[in-house]
Amino acid sequence: MCLGVPGKITAIYDASGLKMGKVDFGGVTREACLEYLPDVQVGDYTVIHVGFAISQISEEDAMETLKLLNEIADIGEELGVQPGEVKA
Repeated sequence: MCLGVPGKITAIYDASGLKMGKVDFGGVTREACLEYLPDVQVGDYTVIHVGFAISQISEEDAMETLKLLNEIADIGEELGVQPGEVKA
């Protein structure tokens, strides 16, 4: 299963002719390609999938999604499931 994760754009720059950016995922910053969303700006929220920004979302939607992802992680911890582990 693949998952897109929301993040906040903190920097935008050009890298070899591609629109790239730094995206903050609640304290973890990663580089992402922003080429598919030419109108995004620093401070905007976007969904990142495998290093590519695939859609722009509101801050409210981003916060709700991050909250739900954290709840899923918490449930996994309670059940004793490690990240990437599948329990039969």
